[in-house]
Amino acid sequence: MDWIPLLERATGRFADAAGSGDLEAPVPTCPEWTLADLVQHLGETHLWAAHAVEHGTPDGDDRFAGSRDELVEWYAGTARRLVTVLAATDPEAPAWTFGLEMTAEFWRRRQVHETHVHEYDALAAAGRYDSWSIDAEVAWDGVDEVAAVFYPRQVRLDRIAPIDGTLRLTPTDIDRDPLDIGSTNPVAGLTGPSSYLLLALWKRVPVDDAPAAGLLRTAITP
Repeated sequence: MDWIPLLERATGRFADAAGSGDLEAPVPTCPEWTLADLVQHLGETHLWAAHAVEHGTPDGDDRFAGSRDELVEWYAGTARRLVTVLAATDPEAPAWTFGLEMTAEFWRRRQVHETHVHEYDALAAAGRYDSWSIDAEVAWDGVDEVAAVFYPRQVRLDRIAPIDGTLRLTPTDIDRDPLDIGSTNPVAGLTGPSSYLLLALWKRVPVDDAPAAGLLRTAITP
């Protein structure tokens, strides 16, 4: 993945969605948040990630302190800062992360996927669900990130017990082998476009298959 151009495009699309929306609108995919809350969250996450790369610690705590009218412009600035820091840092350089891979490359990938999912949230605040799109390769990598990073982390931190079964994810729009989350019976299959599988794992879309939906009720993602 060429992460830096992907991140520039993703943050630009999020800024456009935020700038064209009503900052007071509720975000149906993030209960109790308004669009303003979402924008602030993502901007502060970008600054936190940049700090983790530059300083090697999770202690970054930059906060938005401006007026509501300045929020979208402030967000665009945080995105530029993140892109600048990541582009200037060797992907293999050491960095603090919350995964097992302690390099700057982790944050290139993580912030692309974070931004794509939150762009969906921003569009949802305006009822523009159909305006969201993502490349199938990128979406499938996001599915892989959940299976390889987020689910094992939830178990490792004792936030959840290992799920009681296996969730088998099969994309229909890209030639890839299925990915499994979990390792016991029964096996519940979830099939569809990579974008749908990504949103399902992050609990952004309903899942009609009852066994798969049952496994997804577990906190596979935070």
